[in-house]
Amino acid sequence: MSNPDIPEKPKSLDSPVTGTIIKWMSRANTWAFKATGGRVGAKWRLGTKHFGDVPEVGILTTIGRKSGQQRESPLLFLREGDRVVLVASQGGRSTNPMWYLNLKANPQVTFRVRGEVLSLRARDADESERAAYWPKLDAMYPDFVNYRAWAGREIPIVICDP
Repeated sequence: MSNPDIPEKPKSLDSPVTGTIIKWMSRANTWAFKATGGRVGAKWRLGTKHFGDVPEVGILTTIGRKSGQQRESPLLFLREGDRVVLVASQGGRSTNPMWYLNLKANPQVTFRVRGEVLSLRARDADESERAAYWPKLDAMYPDFVNYRAWAGREIPIVICDP
């Protein structure tokens, strides 16, 4: 039975073209963020249900699991002190994002929030942490509810600690 509060999954969400668009939009967002010190690209203004405070964007840097090169990804995040919590939703696509695969291979990451760069170690949230974080993450960005319904996979919550 479908939930009337959740829109139908976009038909092209899992297409290669959508993946390419996400990649190039991410690169443009990262460039703008870095070029302006976060004055541009540090807020996510899209979303079907988002009406409150606009969630912040930070830049996650991982090491490519195949290339060994630094890879940067603009991501929504929840910050609790020195902890950063990330969601590997990729907009509800059926596959995990590349940044998630990279940090699984090498959990040492950095996360840039405006003028601050945090050195962190990433790990998957356990079941009790997932239960505690989903309500906070959904309050921060209500479209996460849609993404979980669309993905057809358990969307990882990643906890990054110093």
